[in-house]
Amino acid sequence: MATIEKRVRNGKTTYRARYRDPAGSQRSKVFARKADAQRFLNETETAKARGTWTDPALGRVLFRDWLGEWWATTTNLRPKTRDRDELLLRRLALPSFGAVPLAAISQRDVRAWVAELSARGLAPATVQKAYQLLGKVIGAAVDAGMLAQSPCRRVPLPKVEREEMRFLTPAEVAALADAIQPRYRALVLVAAYGGLRIGELAGLRRGRVDLLRGTVSVAEIVVEVRGVLHIGPPKTRASRRTVGLPSFVAEELAAHLTGPGDPESFVFTAPHGGPLRVTGFRARVWRPATRKVGLDGLRIHDLRHTAVALWIAAGANPKEVAARAGHASVSFTLEPLRPPVPGGRRGAPRPPGRALRHRSAGADKHSRSPAPATRAWPQRGPTGSRE
Repeated sequence: MATIEKRVRNGKTTYRARYRDPAGSQRSKVFARKADAQRFLNETETAKARGTWTDPALGRVLFRDWLGEWWATTTNLRPKTRDRDELLLRRLALPSFGAVPLAAISQRDVRAWVAELSARGLAPATVQKAYQLLGKVIGAAVDAGMLAQSPCRRVPLPKVEREEMRFLTPAEVAALADAIQPRYRALVLVAAYGGLRIGELAGLRRGRVDLLRGTVSVAEIVVEVRGVLHIGPPKTRASRRTVGLPSFVAEELAAHLTGPGDPESFVFTAPHGGPLRVTGFRARVWRPATRKVGLDGLRIHDLRHTAVALWIAAGANPKEVAARAGHASVSFTLEPLRPPVPGGRRGAPRPPGRALRHRSAGADKHSRSPAPATRAWPQRGPTGSRE
């Protein structure tokens, strides 16, 4: 039973509100006015009835202490994601909220924090990610019964402008393959016609290459985090896939693999052996090659966009393209094709010659069934001519 006790000490009158928490333990809080004490008791009883009551002592836990506890129990992050999230929380969230009790962080505080990050010139995507991480940390405090609700709600965020994607023509792909160091010629072609991510290319092993069928199977990736290489499975189930290659790419790959190596050896390695380190590859190999052929600023990932664009230009349906790219969502696969491409038109760059539509083996000649993911793509040479 909740009660209010009037107390007078040294000529000063106060009111102690007594109540029991959901566990049955007696608690109290002192107020200067009886009306405030009564309002507190009413709100407490309502929260208990709705199941939203939280222990005030838990709300007094500092943000930095809760973040340490939450971070220590967050185990479902990949190495690169964990490193990125730790950096954002340490550099952006802790300086502003580290010494603040959880219950004292208001929606106005979070709104002002987001505005301050934007005023500092941080990229909108960085601000959005920092806000999402803060929301996760405080949302976990709500789930743990430390807060009644999260202050990360209805906060206006800076708009992330979609960057215009770059697509190469088959001739440009061929020029880049010719300009790059010979040991990475096949890497350029597999990326541009097979759509593999750079981590998937770095993690590709010889045993996952079927030269007879002209396919490569994506089963491992290599990522570098603060100079340490991590080898593991792809991020999603959709990323585990088998991709068919045009015959001329398969032939380049066969020539690349003529040297010694066992099935567990990596297909593409560092200049002196060992797993390919993307950071060093980008600085020492990729950028000099792109500058040489007038493609300065081209990202390695743009070869993947090129592959998607060429598949669609060749007549592939969106579901097949999503499967080949390792995406679970068709809309995510088509996103790079929305910005305008050179020449003022939207969509995929169309390779020279007639776009081919393939039917799966045994399909009725009037049907257009999706081709299997292991089938090689339309047979075009490096310059776009059919073989």
